[in-house]
Amino acid sequence: MAQETGVFIYGIVPSDVEPIPEAEGVGSPPSEVTAIRHGNLAALVSEVGLEEPLGRPADLTAYETLLDGTVVVAPVLPVRFGTVVTGAEAVGDLLDAHHDRFVAALAELDDRLQYLVHGRFVEPAFISGFLAGDSSAAALAGQVRGRPEAESREQRIRLGEMISEAVALRREAENRELVDAVGRYAVANAVRPPSHELDAVKLAFLVAADDEDDFVRAVEGFAEQRRNLIRMRLRGPVAPYDFVSAYQLVE
Repeated sequence: MAQETGVFIYGIVPSDVEPIPEAEGVGSPPSEVTAIRHGNLAALVSEVGLEEPLGRPADLTAYETLLDGTVVVAPVLPVRFGTVVTGAEAVGDLLDAHHDRFVAALAELDDRLQYLVHGRFVEPAFISGFLAGDSSAAALAGQVRGRPEAESREQRIRLGEMISEAVALRREAENRELVDAVGRYAVANAVRPPSHELDAVKLAFLVAADDEDDFVRAVEGFAEQRRNLIRMRLRGPVAPYDFVSAYQLVE
């Protein structure tokens, strides 16, 4: 019995955009990526089995690789990962229903790229600086140092809470300072939730193509000033995942 199939939608692009030649879609084996066109729009799609589980790391990588590769040559509206419709006709209905809104959004994103800035505190450096500036925490650290964990459990818990609170406050400050340092080279920014207890900064920036070099230099300067305290990573350009409404329009 043949498996029922659906259409996985990756993103919305202008109608003249073709899938990048090396594009591989989700699924095992990887599906072929094609474009379904309607008016001034096209949807990047691939066929998937309706009973095939999606969400493997390889599927997410395929989704991001396609969209991140596309945004280098054309604006793209990412559609929420895992969006599957019944067939090409349903894709056409989607593009028709939101045609003008999608066209306007693509025009706003033309020559704009997303960058992600992620920094994580160097734990020994952060803790030593925190203890040097907080006498109560330093006293607690002295009480637990060299003592068995069972005998100093309450003090360790309290010290851990104090360090976590300090990290959260410092994270808010570092995020603000990063925006102050590089924000003039970005069209917009969005704070992302931390993915690790020692995350120091985590923001997405939408950057005009003409400002890319200045933006990257500003991020590098920010990172250099904190190189002993924060390990920084810049990722991009990527598709504007944090700055589009197509996530909400396609459910």
